[in-house]
Amino acid sequence: MTPEASTDTAVGFARALRSEGLDVPVGSVTAYVEALAAVGVDRRQSVYWAGRATLVRRPEDVAVYDEVFASFWLGRPPSKAAPEMHRAVDLDATPNEERADDVTTPPSVVAVRYSPRETLRHKDFAAYTQAEFAEARKLMADLRLVGTLRRSRRLRPSARDGSRPDVRRTVRAALRTGAEPVRRRSLERARHPRRVVLLCDVSGSMEPYTRALLRFVHAAVAGRGRVEAFVFATRLTRITRHLSWRDPDAALARAGAAVSDWSGGTRLGTVLGDFNAGWGDLSRGAVVVVLSDGWDRGDPAALEDQLDRLRRRAHRIVWVNPLKASPGYAPLARGMAAALPYVDDFVEGHSLAAMERLVEVIAKQ
Repeated sequence: MTPEASTDTAVGFARALRSEGLDVPVGSVTAYVEALAAVGVDRRQSVYWAGRATLVRRPEDVAVYDEVFASFWLGRPPSKAAPEMHRAVDLDATPNEERADDVTTPPSVVAVRYSPRETLRHKDFAAYTQAEFAEARKLMADLRLVGTLRRSRRLRPSARDGSRPDVRRTVRAALRTGAEPVRRRSLERARHPRRVVLLCDVSGSMEPYTRALLRFVHAAVAGRGRVEAFVFATRLTRITRHLSWRDPDAALARAGAAVSDWSGGTRLGTVLGDFNAGWGDLSRGAVVVVLSDGWDRGDPAALEDQLDRLRRRAHRIVWVNPLKASPGYAPLARGMAAALPYVDDFVEGHSLAAMERLVEVIAKQ
């Protein structure tokens, strides 16, 4: 959408709110135009909150705003007569693109269409086409996985007065004020992001989702955060170094060459036992994320024992199951049922929107 079209659309939306009784001053409309220019119009949530933050001044106006937003931006029928002074805009069109149906669209009709990216965000990975995978790769590259902050043993200068005096900085500052310590400097404990450990299931039952989830794992590792990556089916393979390449195709090809049990069976208890024995120190104080549907051919008791060991070391355990979004889903698979008592967060993992929520879950305190 061109800047002129974005401005006209924002003015039309403000006019629609005014017609429903909301007090929308010119300054708020200007702020809304600037907000749309900053966040773009590809994501419905961004457009919604840009208007909510700039155009709504009273809590009692939120319900009216929601109704007008749904009518104006989403094309839902309003509960009463819709505003008529709106400009027809196609959000999917490029600045030089012309559409045949635009010629016949009356200027009083709203023809606002969101980008296909919004639909793609909520589409199940298992139903993706080749072209949609290519588009999803670009969106996943924007994800930045950061663990929750933890207090370090190291100290750093503090901007506030604290209980730990910084004698060196205090004396140094006093030299500039005639040896009088005008202000006492302090130290505080530094905070660093916790390590994130990703364990991705590549067994046969996960095959419809493996490709997309590995794209997510690559984006997390390539983001240069404190992220460790493993894949497993019947055995555990560390692929952090293989996924460190920026090119996702090259990185996944290197990882694929290192893994020998693609699309095999799953032995969760054995795999977690290998992780605890060989790589357990990586999970100390970390956020451990298991991406698996929970189908397991091993002994549930062994899985419970290894998860109990892992929970005592890790800060949190997050389990991501792509099947959780299925209608009527229940965690009846014996591996999933055995794991749930040891899991802090049990989330979906079937779509881009679910991956975005996963990033938020990992980053929460």
